[in-house]
Amino acid sequence: MSERKVLNKYYPPDFDPSKIPRLRLPKDRQYTVRLMAPCNMKCTTCGEYIYKGKKFNARKETVQNEEYLGIKIFRFYIKCPRCLAEITFKTDPENADYIVEHGATRNFQALKLAEEAAAKEAKEIEEEEKNNPMKLLENRTQASKQEMELMETLEELKDLNQRHAKVDINNLLTTRQIDKQQQLIDEIKRQEEEDEAVIRSVFGKSEGKTIKRIVEDEEEEVEETPIMNYFL
Repeated sequence: MSERKVLNKYYPPDFDPSKIPRLRLPKDRQYTVRLMAPCNMKCTTCGEYIYKGKKFNARKETVQNEEYLGIKIFRFYIKCPRCLAEITFKTDPENADYIVEHGATRNFQALKLAEEAAAKEAKEIEEEEKNNPMKLLENRTQASKQEMELMETLEELKDLNQRHAKVDINNLLTTRQIDKQQQLIDEIKRQEEEDEAVIRSVFGKSEGKTIKRIVEDEEEEVEETPIMNYFL
């Protein structure tokens, strides 16, 4: 089959490429492309929600007299899947995003607006630091202080985790039981002291005399004498 493939073309001796008419196409001509919706949007005509990633057959064109750092900007035309109203959006290479021009409004822009505000604030701080060296020194000092505080907090957390990791449950239970026994002994001593105080308050205490608690002795065991001894 390889010998049937044509790898070169035949040019006649009188071939003149300058005589071939060139196809001149307009710069703003449109192409039909298949794409997905770049963001969540809502149709302004019928209120239909178009989620990000929905596929469309769109028309694509190059935006004239508008570019960013030599990068061309393209515009896309799609139709609402419900009312067939035309929606247009274009690329935004500066922010690596898309801009919805008309026919729809973009949803869920809170994150984008927050990122833009953060970037703007960072840019303002950078410009201020360039113009004011003292401000740059102050910001660096504050950043170093915050970093040191974070490091100290991290070290404390590490030490706390190590302490918890070294805890022995058996030792902990034993210590708890000993504490409970000691508390019980202290409670008994306290009750005895209260009883002694009550006795002193009732019977009084004379000089040179002490009140002793009488401890009842156990009854002495009487030895049994055998009956036969009486008859001897």
